[in-house]
Amino acid sequence: MPGSDSPDVILHGARFTTLDRGQPNASAVAISRRRFTAVGDERDVLPLAGPATQVIDLKGRRVLPGLIDNHLHIIRGGLNFNMELRWDGVRSLSDAMSMLKRQVAITPPPQWVRVVGGFTAHQFSEKRLPSIDELNQAAPDTPVFLLHLYDRALLNAAALRAIGYTRDTPEPVGGEIVRGANGEPTGLLLAKPNASILYATLAKGPKLPFDYQLNSTRHFMRELNRLGVTGALDAGGGFQNYPDDYAVIQKLADEDQLTIRLAYNLFTQKPGGEKDDFLNWAKTSTYKQGDDYFRHNGAGEMLVFSAADFEDFRQVRPDMPTEMEDDLDGVIRILAQNRWPWRMHATYDETISRALDVFEKVDQDIPLSGLNWFFDHAETISERSIDRIAALGGGIAVQHRMAYQGEYFVERYGAGAAEATPPIARILEAGVKTSAGTDATRVASYNPWVSMAWMITGKTVGGLQLYRRRNCLDRETALRMWTENVTWFSNEVGQKGRIAVGQLADLTVPDRDFFACPEDEIADTSALLTLIGGKVVYGAGDFAHLDSDGPPPAMPDWSPVRTFGGYAAWADRAAASVHQQAASACGCANRCAIHDHSHASAWTSKLPISDLKGFWGALGCACWAV
Repeated sequence: MPGSDSPDVILHGARFTTLDRGQPNASAVAISRRRFTAVGDERDVLPLAGPATQVIDLKGRRVLPGLIDNHLHIIRGGLNFNMELRWDGVRSLSDAMSMLKRQVAITPPPQWVRVVGGFTAHQFSEKRLPSIDELNQAAPDTPVFLLHLYDRALLNAAALRAIGYTRDTPEPVGGEIVRGANGEPTGLLLAKPNASILYATLAKGPKLPFDYQLNSTRHFMRELNRLGVTGALDAGGGFQNYPDDYAVIQKLADEDQLTIRLAYNLFTQKPGGEKDDFLNWAKTSTYKQGDDYFRHNGAGEMLVFSAADFEDFRQVRPDMPTEMEDDLDGVIRILAQNRWPWRMHATYDETISRALDVFEKVDQDIPLSGLNWFFDHAETISERSIDRIAALGGGIAVQHRMAYQGEYFVERYGAGAAEATPPIARILEAGVKTSAGTDATRVASYNPWVSMAWMITGKTVGGLQLYRRRNCLDRETALRMWTENVTWFSNEVGQKGRIAVGQLADLTVPDRDFFACPEDEIADTSALLTLIGGKVVYGAGDFAHLDSDGPPPAMPDWSPVRTFGGYAAWADRAAASVHQQAASACGCANRCAIHDHSHASAWTSKLPISDLKGFWGALGCACWAV
């Protein structure tokens, strides 16, 4: 153990962007007991090292504070991550369908192949989704469920059979089971605009057993660490019941296996039973209960179902029912009396302004001052509503949903209406607490760099220029939206979000200089090194040797994570690169008995694939017996 006067870890030889306005840059930091204890110049920090201090040379890299997602469905996403084929970041439908076919080939019955959000048809060069006929040809016998945003799901014939949808299945409220001329379901489900039919159908699929869910959650956190994410606010979600569906994340927290700091909100599940939920939870849960890895963060994002304006821009904006105000008043009074903050899903200003009427009324009886409450999303919020939020001391948590749905918004409302959706620059100018996130994993991707690219460039992932420059952010402001700004939303201001003495030692070393790379490369960023509390939770490239505590291989053995990894199928691309390099470099005179010239066959092993000779040498291959 390091001595009491020497740091646990020293990082040096880097360009630290601290976001500390008193000391914006540094070349070295020291970490002790999970916090930064020195931030400054190498000549001052390196002499602090003791005999047991781990000293890491970052080789001139840019270093940023760890990224914090203000709205991520990480608990629900973790339970399912190992079952999901991710099309996030895949640039052509041809490639996406190739991935699907390969996954179908190894998925055993009665399991499904699921593509559950995180992508948009506009990201594909073909600018379309697959047809149901194409899904049937790719998977005649294996059920396939494909969720596109919150507007539709595509099911092949095998999935319809597995679920049991027939001509006699009644129409869902707020949705549609599209039927052919013969009355039989075609496989297309539409949210009109309520996404419940999409959720409910997905929930009919097989689930992973508990131990597999533990493994799945660890792999999802690992994927986030690979992208530089060190923290998140979990926004609950449909079909995510408390406390039952929190058992996995609680066990990981109890066993010190979390690699994401997590603040969770409680999301009501029963229309008409919202008050009962929050009354019961206020008796059994305490705001802020937990620690700096796993803590309770209040209520939401669903507070009352009568106030949920689903963001399907392919449908007409829904008008909230007349009972919205009464329902919301009852819940907000419970929360204010118990001093619980809340977050509220709200897409349209029409919903936000009505909710503010309620909040202002409650504030007259129970002052809301000091409660870190906020709206999520707020794409069409008005200047008047922004000013009302500022006056009440609330916040706005924005997410990059428009990066995935901007084209549909423009089709319905026009390019002029889309120029500030949401008006981030105006919100910041008004002094409203504002931060950024993703709303992953279904309506958008979990990749934080896509969110930052959207805020900086004003473009969708399909390349549409949504915003004029006046609503775009500079890179430092975008970074602050993903770091120190988020801490107000979890009531942790001063605890994290910057590289500063006394703050939690969370940081990431991107694979490119965020402040110098071209704008069109920002979204392609990933991490070379990520630390949480001074502990390495992800390492790659020059820092792969520091990464020794990752999860075991993804379970089950047919998991798409084993083949494709995650965003943009990075693992498959890495394996293909190794295959190509090995095939071109191989000096075998005869057929190799170890890898049979299928050089990517062992990519799933934890081996030094960045070192080609070491990779094949570790397999004992005679190709490298030189």
